Amino acid sequence: MELPTVEELASQLAAVSGAAELGPDDAIQRNSDIDSLDLMEWLYGFQNNYPGVGADESLFNDMDDTTTMRDVHTKLVALVQKAA
Repeated sequence: MELPTVEELASQLAAVSGAAELGPDDAIQRNSDIDSLDLMEWLYGFQNNYPGVGADESLFNDMDDTTTMRDVHTKLVALVQKAA
């Protein structure tokens, strides 16, 4: 299964949240336009587009003010590898 690139994921989260910009290495929680509801909305969209990945809220369990979309992408890649 091919996942979106980390850049695409960051762009999707920015679009969902209304954030002017979110790069793959920008800390998600440091962006004042992104809140937990935005993360859940983004996750819901991801789950609908990639149901076989098995992504859930645990993607954000250990999230802190340094977590980036690159970190989230790494977790998603691990889920895909585990499912294979």
